[in-house]
Amino acid sequence: MDLATLPMPAADASGPPVMPAPIVGLAHHAVLALDLGTNTGWALRGQDRRVTSGTITFKPTRFEGGGMRYLRFRGWLDEVADLSGGLARVVFEEVRRHAGTDASHIYGGFLGTLSAWCEEQRIPYEGVPVGTIKRFATGRGNADKAAMIAAMQARGFAPADDNEADAIALLLWATDAKGGRA
Repeated sequence: MDLATLPMPAADASGPPVMPAPIVGLAHHAVLALDLGTNTGWALRGQDRRVTSGTITFKPTRFEGGGMRYLRFRGWLDEVADLSGGLARVVFEEVRRHAGTDASHIYGGFLGTLSAWCEEQRIPYEGVPVGTIKRFATGRGNADKAAMIAAMQARGFAPADDNEADAIALLLWATDAKGGRA
């Protein structure tokens, strides 16, 4: 919610007025990049500017309801934010087309969870189109999974799968002064 839309406290209200959280720069704060899905790829540039990455699975177990994957995702976001010392920005792969209905519903759940969490934490977040990430990484906006993995390997990373490769490429785009938005 925009702070300008919040009502001003009455003069006789108890407690000090609520002040907005200061906006933090990216110079020394963590940036998280996500390839959302049941197998979420992630890449984190920490406050020390080192990049770590991986994949995490949010597949529900046999005895869990469908919403548990989103609750575990939210808990994981809390843990990443705590361990990184605070996130200055979150970027995610913005998918506009899915192979199936289930994939689109699952992506929508992750996107809704992520955007609500970022709003609550006052962390700026941005979706980046798939073609933009692929073009930045490989020079082609329609690069396949193998090309994305190879492009990240050529840059010195060792992604375990295409989800991790996409997240690394997105992080590099987001933090590169020439290619993305540093």
